[in-house]
Amino acid sequence: MIHPTAIIHPNARLDPSVQVGPYAVIDAGVQLGPECVVGPYVYLTGQTTIGRGNRFFAGCVIGEAPQDLKYANEPTRLRIGDFNVFREHVTVHRSNKLSEDTVIGSHNFLMQHSHVAHNVCLGNHVILAGGALLAGHVTVGDRAFISGNCLVHQFVRVGTLALMQGGSAISKDLLPYTVAHGYNGICGLNTVGLRRAGISAEERLELKQLYHALFHQGRGFRQALAEAASRFTSAPARTLLDFAAAAKRGLCFDTTTRRGKPPRAEPSD
Repeated sequence: MIHPTAIIHPNARLDPSVQVGPYAVIDAGVQLGPECVVGPYVYLTGQTTIGRGNRFFAGCVIGEAPQDLKYANEPTRLRIGDFNVFREHVTVHRSNKLSEDTVIGSHNFLMQHSHVAHNVCLGNHVILAGGALLAGHVTVGDRAFISGNCLVHQFVRVGTLALMQGGSAISKDLLPYTVAHGYNGICGLNTVGLRRAGISAEERLELKQLYHALFHQGRGFRQALAEAASRFTSAPARTLLDFAAAAKRGLCFDTTTRRGKPPRAEPSD
């Protein structure tokens, strides 16, 4: 199950069912759960805990030190859940401080050359397409889809079931269920993702009405948000409204409106 050319530190903890390919390197602080497959030339390092059924394709670097000038070589941590796929040359960095971990949930699919920086919190069933880059302290909700070569600025939140179109970039929070377009823009709801996730027709209709109330009625965003809070009551609508109310960096704006100005969470809006 372990190729003779692999280098595994004697203090690393591997379940007996783990498979390790040629020239892989596994350092002392790594714990690998059952049924994991480590491909050729993979490097697993740091205080990294990995759950069941994860697969690491050729050239991945998982648990390396954060790219942060403030980092002082502390034994910070990376936690990975179950049944994730890390394709060729994916990089995931451990956190930059002992009080906080980098966290990868379960059932995620990270395609080739995607990057997860320090202190990121990735939910479950998330897809990062090739070349997608998540900066430090980013939070990504469940079932989000981040397309190829997308850029996510540090401290940004990506809501559940949000979708980023290929090549888009955001430095503000991306509302749940919406589609990111261009730079800090959104262009509607992720209707396909909503259907696939089992969101009912009634809930999808309410989300459409909520989106229209927030972006297409000409009100200031704070006013529209306050009015919507008393009108829309389904669970998905509440998820979107609560996410918007908690925004600290501002929110990506609707590019189809005539105003064309980004809504802000600050009282000045």
